[in-house]
Amino acid sequence: MGMKKKMLSATLCAVMVGSLAAPAFTVQAADDTLVYWSMWEATEPQGQVIQEAVDAYTEQTGVKVDLQFKGRTGNREALQPALDGGTQIDIFDEDIDRVNGMYGKYLLDLEDLAKDNDYEATANAGLMAACRDAGGGTLKTIPYQPNVFAFFYNKDLFEENGWKVPTTWQEFTTLCDEIKQSGTLPLYLGFKDTWTCLAPWNALAVGLTDSDTCNQVNMGNTTFSDTYGPVAEKMRALLDYAEKNPYAYGYNDACTAFARGESAMYPIGSYAIPQIKSVNPDMNIGSFTFPANDEESDNVLNSGIDLQFSVMKACKNKEAAYEVLKYLYDDETIQIYLDDQGGIACKDGDFAIPETLKDMRPYIENNRMADYQDHHYPSEMSVDAMIQTFLLDTSDNAQEKFLKKFDSDWKRYNRDLIRKVQDYQKEQEDAQ
Repeated sequence: MGMKKKMLSATLCAVMVGSLAAPAFTVQAADDTLVYWSMWEATEPQGQVIQEAVDAYTEQTGVKVDLQFKGRTGNREALQPALDGGTQIDIFDEDIDRVNGMYGKYLLDLEDLAKDNDYEATANAGLMAACRDAGGGTLKTIPYQPNVFAFFYNKDLFEENGWKVPTTWQEFTTLCDEIKQSGTLPLYLGFKDTWTCLAPWNALAVGLTDSDTCNQVNMGNTTFSDTYGPVAEKMRALLDYAEKNPYAYGYNDACTAFARGESAMYPIGSYAIPQIKSVNPDMNIGSFTFPANDEESDNVLNSGIDLQFSVMKACKNKEAAYEVLKYLYDDETIQIYLDDQGGIACKDGDFAIPETLKDMRPYIENNRMADYQDHHYPSEMSVDAMIQTFLLDTSDNAQEKFLKKFDSDWKRYNRDLIRKVQDYQKEQEDAQ
């Protein structure tokens, strides 16, 4: 463990949200142990940082926290049956839309927590608005880690070969051809884990379609067949520059391959940086916004809330749970997390942009960003698996079949929402 992690417990014990001079904890030691389910693996750097923070919290307060690392797949498969069965879970972290959409009825309203701690004064207003929107107008989640989906590249390889960072789709495909001709693999994809298909898909979708595409479909103004054609076409084009049979290799395989210099680029979220660095700590990683368009000015950085915290209504020690969230939300805690994980800060302040993301500073500072479109996809659609199936389909009408299925499944799983949107639209028209 590096010096930074060795010092984490001592550093975190000295800080508390809301003041430069940290007040004493208000929670005393309790008999009831808090149960915290995490979407990370215990071996992942994100999990290790959270474990250090929780250990430091317990050391200072005496409040025990049973931190259970379920992993992304384990969390998503086990959480719903656990909640339905009455399993004790006090705190959990996950993706914002999945949490509010699938588990919303179990979540505690956190508006008072935000008000009492003046979260609004420093929290990123856009992230808080996104949380309230996902919660049906109520704050049921506290945003923590916005990630970006982009291209990460081996800066040393680029410098050695004189390769230039592309800013348009034409420049990108030309670069890939050049890299391929040099004997280097341009991309690694790792599509065995279907969820990884969403990284380039989301990055292409925000650049090639309107940010409210899903709402426009619900209103009946367009279809995915009409809007997602270019996204599907360019998604398939990536295969020409990737490893043979990318469906045989998963996320960890892709991170390892990229870290070892087996590809020049890797389209993934910034959450992958710690995993890559765990294989090659000295790797010189750069990043650039997905060049989806013919003009650089049309490109958009894909960014959204990848990690947020929730407290359950059934939690018997809510004050202690609140203190855990406040502890994690402290400026110094956030900076330590950012230093270790990369990503963008969830609140205003003097937070450094990670070195690996500095190439995208203009997009971040000028707010040329859009949320993941898959945050609007019903989980029942399994869009990640649909994309993988589409890419595996080599028939001439594969794209047509894929988009038709996207439209039909969307209507099937969004029937109630579509009706509400269109009823509201009609009411507004009738009122004019």
